[in-house]
Amino acid sequence: MTFIRLLFLILVFNSCAVQQPKINGLSFVASREAIDDSHANPVAEVGANFVAIMPFGFIRDLEYPEIVHNTERQWFGEIREGAKQYIETLRKKDVKIMIKPQIWVWRGLYTGHIEMNSEELWKTFETSYKDFIMEYAHLAEETQSELFCIGTELEAFVKYRPDYWNQLIKDIKSIYKGKLTYASNWDEFKRTPFWNDLDYIGVDAYFPVSDQKTPTVEDCIKGWKSHKTEIENLSKTYNKPILFTEYGYRSMDFTGKEPWESDYKITSLNFEGQANATQALFETFWNEEWFAGGFVWKWFHNHEKSGGKEDNQFTPQNKPVEMVIKSYYLKD
Repeated sequence: MTFIRLLFLILVFNSCAVQQPKINGLSFVASREAIDDSHANPVAEVGANFVAIMPFGFIRDLEYPEIVHNTERQWFGEIREGAKQYIETLRKKDVKIMIKPQIWVWRGLYTGHIEMNSEELWKTFETSYKDFIMEYAHLAEETQSELFCIGTELEAFVKYRPDYWNQLIKDIKSIYKGKLTYASNWDEFKRTPFWNDLDYIGVDAYFPVSDQKTPTVEDCIKGWKSHKTEIENLSKTYNKPILFTEYGYRSMDFTGKEPWESDYKITSLNFEGQANATQALFETFWNEEWFAGGFVWKWFHNHEKSGGKEDNQFTPQNKPVEMVIKSYYLKD
């Protein structure tokens, strides 16, 4: 073997050695029941190496903003015991874990608009949120979960209470020793102030990429161009990898126009558009070194009964887009 060829092979080996595998994740939806291998096997079969476990807290009224969580009235997967059981079951399939506690406000108020009208209410909410988030930070440490998400789409809360968030991050780090992120909305991430204190810049990636009824892959790649530049520039600014804490498209017409749209009154079905938009996202980001990967929104435990030819929601299960995801996830 010549010296030049040997040097070339060494360089190739070193290059491969330093490249981290992508986070090929699924957002695993909490259910009423415990899970077993029959629910975990489809996760492994699609090639996922990470799941987001999502326990929930609920706020009934912003006038009384205490977060109800870990109660007997909640579904099993929404509480601490259920989250732990999901983690232990999925671990058997060599799946890594991000714990991502989320808030639901009564009547579906967008969490990014949560804002209190008095200091007293802010203090009540902050105390309650800390109790909620620290409960699952402790679970993340107990289960040695690889990632912990400190919040999801809470722009107004982050904007108006920066000192609170700085202290909360310190409190989380005092008990959880894994990696941290925050799930900022697609139109929020550039203004999130504490990326320096986290390990990943988390983005819920519902960026508009096409106005077409059935977008093509090429159309969506073009639509990503300006967004990608902003995302990459932010990664360089903070020297942090980008993680899509959520990404996905509904199987409906105009799926790339307003990808955040969750209105159940929309009845159109369009599996081609969903598959094309998803493939474009993979082609745009999955080969970039500054991009860590992401979590598909969303994956239900009962795979055989989820999604399918009459479902126009986000889940890729039993739709053509599932094969698109599988083809990329199994590359690693």
